[in-house]
Amino acid sequence: MISSLLLVLGAGVLSVALRGVPNQVCFRLGTFGFVGTSLLAGWLLGGSLALGIVFALSWFFLPWLEILTRVRRLRLPIVRRLEKCAPPTARYFPNLDSLSGEIEELGFEYVEDVDWKHDGMRQFFRLFQSTNSRYAAAVCFVEQDVLNFYYVTYISRTNEGRLLMTWNYPFSYGMHLPPRVRLQKVDEQSDVAQLFDEHTVFVEAESLEDDLRSIDPLLIREELENDLRLQIEHNLARGILKHEGPETIRYSVRGMFYLWGEFLREFIRFS
Repeated sequence: MISSLLLVLGAGVLSVALRGVPNQVCFRLGTFGFVGTSLLAGWLLGGSLALGIVFALSWFFLPWLEILTRVRRLRLPIVRRLEKCAPPTARYFPNLDSLSGEIEELGFEYVEDVDWKHDGMRQFFRLFQSTNSRYAAAVCFVEQDVLNFYYVTYISRTNEGRLLMTWNYPFSYGMHLPPRVRLQKVDEQSDVAQLFDEHTVFVEAESLEDDLRSIDPLLIREELENDLRLQIEHNLARGILKHEGPETIRYSVRGMFYLWGEFLREFIRFS
């Protein structure tokens, strides 16, 4: 029993250590290490391989706790009107000024601060435009119940209406992207300079660098609102979202399974 306990503890410590390595592959291996540790715990300590399999599989069904307790009750506005606003205080978003400074050092100019709010939720955007007018950038801060997080996005638009985005959004995304949108997600540990480099490589790889249209700083807010509207319409059409009254929407049963599928895809993906 002592040797089994030490083996389980060793597997757990190794998993924690791998997740602490600043490398996505190691992080993923550490995540799968938790699954293996649970299998060993049920098998060696619980005395049953079947119990170990149940413990291991529980990691894959864990998102349903969040889906059934929070997502199922979530109501979102159909129209997300972006209004000028004051930025979050340093108490809530201490990294805002440093992130803004790093983006400006890359050749971007500040445009404005905007947000939308609904039922205790807030999504804040600090918008920027590159001096050559080929790129837009946004520092985004999400406040939702006790969950606060931020991410950075770089945006390019083509003359044919395609939207190319690169971001370090820290979770699997909860909606299906419209066909005109191409999204590149990078490691959330990437700094804003690395993120911008990744975006320019992404645009070049799509062979669209010569097709980028100039971005008007006076229209960045309006275009962002339109992007949000088209995304809602697309997910309503696919059945991921459904109407809940005249002004709000919610996730459908199909949408909840979509969220679970996105979690599983992110869980097993190594790059």
